[in-house]
Amino acid sequence: MANLELIDLRKSYDKLEVIHGINLQVTDGEFCVLVGPSGCGKSTLLRMIAGLEAISEGSIIIDGKKVNNISAANRGLAMVFQSYALYPHMSVRQNLAFGLENLKMKKNEIEERIQQAAKLLRMEEYLKRRPGQLSGGQRQRVAIGRAIVREPSIYLFDEPLSNLDAELRVATRVELKALHERLGNTMIYVTHDQVEAMTMADKIVVLNEGLIEQVGAPLELYNKPANEFVAGFIGSPRMNFFDIDMLPESIKQLAPNHASRLGVRPEHFDLKGKIILPLKVNNVEQLGSDSFLYGKTNKGQKISIKLNNQTQIKAEDDIIASFSLENSHWFNNSGIRI
Repeated sequence: MANLELIDLRKSYDKLEVIHGINLQVTDGEFCVLVGPSGCGKSTLLRMIAGLEAISEGSIIIDGKKVNNISAANRGLAMVFQSYALYPHMSVRQNLAFGLENLKMKKNEIEERIQQAAKLLRMEEYLKRRPGQLSGGQRQRVAIGRAIVREPSIYLFDEPLSNLDAELRVATRVELKALHERLGNTMIYVTHDQVEAMTMADKIVVLNEGLIEQVGAPLELYNKPANEFVAGFIGSPRMNFFDIDMLPESIKQLAPNHASRLGVRPEHFDLKGKIILPLKVNNVEQLGSDSFLYGKTNKGQKISIKLNNQTQIKAEDDIIASFSLENSHWFNNSGIRI
């Protein structure tokens, strides 16, 4: 187990800087998720931590030791890739043993570690199979098992569930979180999926264009987003944003000084509150337990509403939506939450 600290970490390709001075602390045993849109720099940052990508400036500190010039193999980390990166001609047992054999570890210790990992991941029955004989979920377990047998101080995961189907992603997500609770090791996990981030993380780091937008616990980011980017990225469906000039005067007069935009999450609307917003419904999705309404305000701004029930509302209906101030967010011209 280990602490990780990044100090003014930067990465440039020729004259193009893609990581712009990242400062971050991950404490011993934390499950830290790096989340953000494609191209925001999260995988590059993970590869820099792993030692697979050279840093341009700054420092990477693991348990108080600067590791900038230490090779990936000697950093005491283990990485699980999106592509699994298994050897197709080897059995599962051989895949798990390969890295340990290269370290000249004794055979009995290798076997002990393989058996422990196989039991932990419930994959004892397919140790003799090759990767081509396994499902995607089973192959991902083997990739995770190969990291476990190394007994690293920090586990690094680079979008490990993105190749799995939706149902299997949910099941594997639960397994990974349970695995973290059993092992207790520090884990750093990269994803573009904010649902994965919200359900798995102790700490979320929201990245955008090579910069950290906000760091915090999942519910802290959900309830108190630092800015419009975080507010729009965290939460599903996405938060509604309204230009203050396009709101009814009754709502506009409630705005604090310097507010220019209002944000309200779809699930924070209802049909019976005091602060009202007239709109026309364009489309309705009935999911059984929930209903989603999509429409436009009288001023033409798009809006989505989530109701925790079934509804008789239909497309082309005119309705009155409402919300409360405690569940709304005001932002200034710079997109900062007021």
